[in-house]
Amino acid sequence: MNVPKILSGQALIGEELALRPVDIVIDRGWITAIDERTRAPPVWICPAFFDAHTHLADTIAMDYRSTGDLISMVTPPEGIKHRLLADASPADLVAAMRASITGMIRSGTYGCADFREGGRDGVRALRDAAAGFDFQPVIFGREGGEVDAEGLGISSSRDMTGVEGQVRAARKAGKRIAFHAGERDKDDVDAALSFEPDLLIHMTHATKKQLRICAEHQIPIAVCPRSNWVLGVTASARYPPLKLMLELGCTVMLGTDNVMFVPPDMSSEMAFTATIYKLDPKTILMSAVAGSKLADSPFFIRKGARAALFTLDPSHSALAFSRDPITSIVKRAPLWANGNNVFNLKTQ
Repeated sequence: MNVPKILSGQALIGEELALRPVDIVIDRGWITAIDERTRAPPVWICPAFFDAHTHLADTIAMDYRSTGDLISMVTPPEGIKHRLLADASPADLVAAMRASITGMIRSGTYGCADFREGGRDGVRALRDAAAGFDFQPVIFGREGGEVDAEGLGISSSRDMTGVEGQVRAARKAGKRIAFHAGERDKDDVDAALSFEPDLLIHMTHATKKQLRICAEHQIPIAVCPRSNWVLGVTASARYPPLKLMLELGCTVMLGTDNVMFVPPDMSSEMAFTATIYKLDPKTILMSAVAGSKLADSPFFIRKGARAALFTLDPSHSALAFSRDPITSIVKRAPLWANGNNVFNLKTQ
């Protein structure tokens, strides 16, 4: 007989991440009730993170001669990463992606939006890697892989031919469209916008006019600050223009990008973003969860939502002295991430 679980603590409720003492009732992995209390145990309950942009197969090329040269490293079809992916065996690709997914789950990430090379076989490999995990990949396929994926993932419009036909076919099949755009300059953004995409990646050098279009048409933007810095496309808090994006009303989602250069660790991504871009911690935490809107059920804690959340007992570390749980979750990842005595994913 199924017995609902009750999770008690200080929970971050809804998209507002309002901190409230509550009992959360979880039945078969879904939140069936949230009951407020006058007092609750000193346990923090946080929605799981969603990594809004990954290339998980790049795990097989981790830290390979990272030169910071965007074109030679990752631009298709002759970038170093593409050659390494082509040389890897299917078994190694699955094992590598599975290893990264394991680490993501341990550090509070419950899903990702992945650009998957390798056609239909590549999409199948990622599904195999995620099999058996309570982890939700939203896959943007390439090279025909979009047929079996949730969407079509396009590199910069200037890196590919036949984009119009690919987008047209994907739309006809009911697939979502995602573009890399504005990573090294603004010159490929207008072309990407002309296809009315469902998601834009990077927009590091987008103009105010281009960002205003994103806000007006509600096109979410997945930003990857650490990757931008590692690959040398920015060395300034002005790029990506996060504050401007938010001021204009853009939907900003946080991602980690290539595992080749940056681990898919959303805690470290949040801490870096807080340090460099000086955003309000709650805004950063929202962006670390917001990518889950690309999935079937967003991870924000509310009645009727999937129970994609984790608990954190601050008494196991110096976090016991925290005056602001949200700021501590965003800025003090080393105190809690990957700590099995501190972290528990609650999805059953």
